[in-house]
Amino acid sequence: MNVAIVGGTGPQGRGLALRFARAGIPVTIGSRTVDRSIKTALELTDRLAGKHGAASITGASNIGAVAAAERIVLLAVPYEAHEDVLKGLIPSIQGKILVDIVVPLAPGNPRAVLMPSEGSATEAAQGLVGPDVPVVGALHNVSAHALNDLDQPINCDVLVAGNDSAAKHEVIKLLRLLEVDVYDAGPAASARCIEAITPILIRLNISKAVPFTHAGIRIWAPLQKAKTSSKSGEPLARYE
Repeated sequence: MNVAIVGGTGPQGRGLALRFARAGIPVTIGSRTVDRSIKTALELTDRLAGKHGAASITGASNIGAVAAAERIVLLAVPYEAHEDVLKGLIPSIQGKILVDIVVPLAPGNPRAVLMPSEGSATEAAQGLVGPDVPVVGALHNVSAHALNDLDQPINCDVLVAGNDSAAKHEVIKLLRLLEVDVYDAGPAASARCIEAITPILIRLNISKAVPFTHAGIRIWAPLQKAKTSSKSGEPLARYE
């Protein structure tokens, strides 16, 4: 299965291309400037040199990348380009699934969102491409740093939202090839909450009061009654 990443020359797009290709999935990255996408594809291919099973990464125009995708197209452009890029893709994206990873961060302030009138970028994308193209919101809370650091596993879970259950199932199956836990978070309206988590993570990651950066979120199983030490009262085990 060849996947396309529109906006594949940006930090998130590059990281996703590396992760998918390393998992054996051919990737075509798209850009408004073909020379830039070809150059990026060559750079990413060099990074994967010698890794057993790595698939190809190629560059194309945005429309060319969509055409090369067998089924799934990921949109990884800055929010300010979201609407214009999508409008240009409408004729070529018919019959495919759009995975929108864009977060509507407020201009000049990545610690806040400025949601569109539709409620979220995912819902705005669905309105633009029409009901015949299923849109699945995903990967909103995964940092570009985490995606590009191939020496470490992706450090968070992934929540997906969309109105088409079959499309969500396909996307979840694909994303799990990246060795990450993926959860169906419900209809497209759930993306309003999921996308809004990102600026909170950004705020924490840049805070001097927090001793880490590039944090993500995880969905934890219910805690069982913890065994405790009779002396200290400290938990001896998190789970039974």
